[in-house]
Amino acid sequence: MSGFSEANVDILGVGNPLLDISTNVPAEMLEKYGVKPGDIILAEEKHMPVYKELEENFKVDYIAGGATQNSIRVASWMLGNTGTAYMGCVGADAYGTQLKTCAEASGVIAHYMVDESTPTGTCAVLIKDAERTLVTNLAAANNYTKAHLEGDEAQALITKAKVIYSAGFFLTSGGPACTTYLGEHCAKTGKLYCLNLSAPFICEFFTEQLDQTMPFVDIVFANETEAASLGKVKGWGEDLGEIALQLAAMPKASGTHARMVVFTQGASQTVVVLDGKVSMFPVEPLAKELLVDTNGAGDAFVGGFLSQLAKGEPIAACINAGHWAARVIIQRSGCTYPEECAYSTEA
Repeated sequence: MSGFSEANVDILGVGNPLLDISTNVPAEMLEKYGVKPGDIILAEEKHMPVYKELEENFKVDYIAGGATQNSIRVASWMLGNTGTAYMGCVGADAYGTQLKTCAEASGVIAHYMVDESTPTGTCAVLIKDAERTLVTNLAAANNYTKAHLEGDEAQALITKAKVIYSAGFFLTSGGPACTTYLGEHCAKTGKLYCLNLSAPFICEFFTEQLDQTMPFVDIVFANETEAASLGKVKGWGEDLGEIALQLAAMPKASGTHARMVVFTQGASQTVVVLDGKVSMFPVEPLAKELLVDTNGAGDAFVGGFLSQLAKGEPIAACINAGHWAARVIIQRSGCTYPEECAYSTEA
């Protein structure tokens, strides 16, 4: 009998767990490593010294990260530190232990696969003028396998969840073997499988993996940059509404749910397509002096959205919760939040 058989799980995330090493840096650091503000990249050999340099020369914050895990932590917070679980691969090291402690402190059931021979993945979060650059060394996160999904404890979590979510970054590690496995389960059981495009490089270089997974995806999230990248790759033009319509109309394995597409645009209105209709949802403005760090804003939006989706709330309420959560996170450093969640449906 699985230890999770009695667990309360409405939302399950499966992705790449990373320990964020986050700090403010001067422009020279970005130049040194050949990155630009807003870049989201996988580390190459030339980037590997950045992690040690940050730890030795800057005051850093260690935050449980990875896009999917960020969203699940925020969803748990929105739900009162309950109702969520997360799976991914970490190393048998202090960073992995720190990740698990942080996730569980957020009320998330953390069921990690542990790789004894590879260190826990890390992400250098370089913050300059409230804009973040992410340099990710996947390490152990890159070694997640479908076999872990098939274990008894993982099966208990998958079976209980109403909504399963992965960031597109997971396509670089677990890949379609895992995403299609999760998607097929949702299609067969009438649950919702959600995927985030996550970064332009996913759209550009992991197109085949995206195409293999998309038939099983009920809700697609992206920001305007990622959406534009997909539109370019697919030849759908530059209009976000048209790109969303085309994405929503791609073939689908299950007719239980029409595919919904949600494109955020920072402070500009959020674009939603469902049943062939384009809707716009305005974002409440935030005074520039209150903006601290955009790191995790998109992840927080998804977490807020999923928290209400799992409760069966209408789409407008899901969008409102997403906007609210993102607004909280960008007023803090990293994907962090106050101990108490002040959200209400009247917010």
